[in-house]
Amino acid sequence: MPHVENGHIVESAIEARGARPGKPVLYVLLAGTGAVIVLLAVVYVAVFAMH
Repeated sequence: MPHVENGHIVESAIEARGARPGKPVLYVLLAGTGAVIVLLAVVYVAVFAMH
């Protein structure tokens, strides 16, 4: 629970973040990275392989 020390609010790292990082964050990052790789591969094939 946040508390006040010397006129400043003091929180732990988890409280300041608002949540704990966990597996769902990892899954979203991996899915996003994979989607970008697939999209770039499709664009590469569409632009360079057709010539």
